[in-house]
Amino acid sequence: MRKIRLGISSCLLGNPVRYDGQHQRNAFLCDVLGPLVDYVPVCPEVECGLPVPRESMRLVGDPAAPRLVTNFTGRDLTDQMNSWVKHRLDELATADLDGFVFKKDSPSSGLERVKVFNAKGAPVKTGRGLFAGAFIAALLIGQIHNFGAVYLPWAATVLPFMLMVRILIWRPTGFAGSRT
Repeated sequence: MRKIRLGISSCLLGNPVRYDGQHQRNAFLCDVLGPLVDYVPVCPEVECGLPVPRESMRLVGDPAAPRLVTNFTGRDLTDQMNSWVKHRLDELATADLDGFVFKKDSPSSGLERVKVFNAKGAPVKTGRGLFAGAFIAALLIGQIHNFGAVYLPWAATVLPFMLMVRILIWRPTGFAGSRT
């Protein structure tokens, strides 16, 4: 029987990949769950080409389509991150993952309630990290496509299209979220 295979934010395993060169090692994930799990570590910032240490960053703008910007110099890293995300999601699609453990509050890997700063500099906790959001969207579309292919073969290409139309029209702030 194979181990459970989970993608995981690399810093949670104790890898010093955070902006300040530190880690966020989680003892439960490493020591208790670790022997039972085959982890696939992912660090969006390092894997998209950013150094350690690096300038800290945050999400700014529209919570439905935030930009990833460094805190001090204001460098916009959104395109660099999104380019890497597309490539990495293709790799992870073949990794046979059973799930993913995301780093809370991260502007790249936070799953929910990530701060997005508005034009006045005030944070609202309605965002999702760029990588986590893309991962969830790809997973959701994949599940819908697989459901369609198995149970509704005629709709295998229609269901993902309908989902994308729904997202583009109503633009929720999160999975089944409310309009901003």
